[in-house]
Amino acid sequence: MAKLYIGTCGWKYDSWRGLVYSGKEEINYLKEYSECYDAVEVQQWYFSLHGNNKVVLPKPEMVTAYKNSVHKDFKFSIKIPNSITLTHLNHSENEEELIPNGHFLSNDLLEEFVSTLKPLRHNLGALIFQFEYFSKQKMKSQVEFQGLLREFIAKIPGGFRFAIETRNPAYLNEDYFLFLRDSKIAHVFLQGYDMPDIFDLHKRYKDYVKDYAVIRLQGEDKKGIETRSGGEWNKIIEPKDDELLRLVEMIGELLERNIDVYLSVNNHYEGSAPLTIAKIQKLMREKSN
Repeated sequence: MAKLYIGTCGWKYDSWRGLVYSGKEEINYLKEYSECYDAVEVQQWYFSLHGNNKVVLPKPEMVTAYKNSVHKDFKFSIKIPNSITLTHLNHSENEEELIPNGHFLSNDLLEEFVSTLKPLRHNLGALIFQFEYFSKQKMKSQVEFQGLLREFIAKIPGGFRFAIETRNPAYLNEDYFLFLRDSKIAHVFLQGYDMPDIFDLHKRYKDYVKDYAVIRLQGEDKKGIETRSGGEWNKIIEPKDDELLRLVEMIGELLERNIDVYLSVNNHYEGSAPLTIAKIQKLMREKSN
């Protein structure tokens, strides 16, 4: 039977006290979080590329601490290090200034990263390859991108649920979804960041979605909502009730087709991820009645 795993993007926010956390001065944030939710998206290991091509991977003691803080059915969806997904070491659009990233799509580095996650093996949800928007200087075409991915995917370790997030809207076509289906890798339905509406995208390509799906609710105006929230993520600032109704319909369709769903909600989506999740859960209950 398919399951919905719902959680937030990150978890250590003091302004969630009273919503997720107790008022105790000293708390294990992840432990208290896992008593409310059954999943979380780990973002901090994504930022792995530092300085002169130096790669920083998760520390074993941190991975073990995460394992010991959650119950046996809890799931971590994890952004794979950007040392694997960045084509270049900087973000310049001037081709002469671009410095190639020697770790781009490195199977050896992926194996090393996955080995650091061994304590979490039975708590892993989706492992997400998040690719930035590719200019023509960084990636000539979708054909080139999928060609490189095909070689990389042929050697990735088995037994994991991988997913791909692309920030190039033009890549989201039938050829892309067919490629993912045949590769047994999920697409990340990203709502926000000027990407196409996920509900229309799902309607168009849902037949290519198999086994599991990843949905990330990010929002459109990150800087604007940060300013308006003042860094306090305990109230709804930009309600998206119409979108949430469509989201529940999308989730329902996926579950009916026996497809597991990993849903991650960002504070930037409405202003408070826990309050957004409460709204989603209420709509799900109403739908099932």
